[in-house]
Amino acid sequence: MKKQYIILGLLLASFQLTKAQFTLEGEFRPRTEYRHGFGDLIPEETDAGFGISTRARLNAGFMTDNYWVYISLQDVMVWGENRQILPYDQNNSFAIFQAWAEIKLGENTSTKIGRQILSYDDQRILGGLDWAQQGRNHDAALIKYKKDKFMLDFALAFNQDYSNPTGFINAGTAYNTTGFFSYKTMQMLYLKQQWEKFSGSLLLMNNGFQEFDTNNDADGVSNLQTLGTHINYKSGNFGLAANAFIQTGKRQGEVTVKGAYLLGLDATFKASSKIGFGVGVEMISGNDADTGETGAFFPLYGTNHKFNGLMDYFYVGNHANSVGLIDLHASANFTFNKSSSLMVKALNFRGEQALASGEKALGTELDIVYKKKFKGFALVAGYAHMFAADGMYELKGITETAAADTQNWAWAMLVIKPKFLN
Repeated sequence: MKKQYIILGLLLASFQLTKAQFTLEGEFRPRTEYRHGFGDLIPEETDAGFGISTRARLNAGFMTDNYWVYISLQDVMVWGENRQILPYDQNNSFAIFQAWAEIKLGENTSTKIGRQILSYDDQRILGGLDWAQQGRNHDAALIKYKKDKFMLDFALAFNQDYSNPTGFINAGTAYNTTGFFSYKTMQMLYLKQQWEKFSGSLLLMNNGFQEFDTNNDADGVSNLQTLGTHINYKSGNFGLAANAFIQTGKRQGEVTVKGAYLLGLDATFKASSKIGFGVGVEMISGNDADTGETGAFFPLYGTNHKFNGLMDYFYVGNHANSVGLIDLHASANFTFNKSSSLMVKALNFRGEQALASGEKALGTELDIVYKKKFKGFALVAGYAHMFAADGMYELKGITETAAADTQNWAWAMLVIKPKFLN
């Protein structure tokens, strides 16, 4: 009789698994970097940086007809960060990168709750920042609606830290996590409609930042509003994409923002199956030092490494409340075969506002990226070179004499994404 129950249990379990889908995937991504002016101008007497970091992820998903649960565990390891036989991770880099459940509410509607990636359009304002080994995520609740070629996402977030459990119970909800535009509250509405050759989206987002008084007590919330559109058009070998965003309200530190904007236009042309060209311009407003308000736009939670040069001189944890940027760029993409490609891009930078000296020219950057796919893994390598102009030295606070003559960066990355169970 017991054997019959065991067999029945196995049959029921098998039947359940046929109605559900379980996936288990991984990622192993070591990256070597040579940094001699990455992110900032390096002085002549300073040695270049060189190191290796590895991102390891384990992603598990379970899907049924009514819900989907997804958990992504990751660790970012810098080679040599832990001494020998250390019983713990010295840098405490292990994290739950994603942990969410998506529940079906109707034929076209669902809700997604938990730690997740918010990524839309070209990732200019909201993106997963996959280049960074740690990535970018949000703790939020999301209502999703999608029917045919229309979609609507509405997100809500209320962030809180429990560093003082007693205080949390008795002393309100002051949010002590600051820096990099970490928000206490967030409300976001995203709408997108697609047609045959054209698509357009609308993004409205409000971020509330915790403020503190001189006694370090909670003193209200500053609210910053970002709204705008992304437009995409493609016909044959020609493509056109545009961004238009404005910001208003108050940033962290109760900085009043007025008239801040980001405008971008990019055109692409596929000359053949193996050669493509691109040209574009992006203008990001800067701060006018003559007024008590700031007109400086900041692209917040996008994949900023993707824009304004791979050397990350602008809007990657820097260049906030500064002179803004005018970025003129041109690129060429070469597909050698099914497994290898090369991208070459040149960018010229100017301040949208003048520096104190009246200078606007910041410099020119050259980016090169090579990709090669093998059976089951890929190799990606790149080189970037900054040709600084007079304004760049002033912006970065170093004289041309003190700065190194060569400002460059090189990297190589191995990407393996095994599917353990699918």
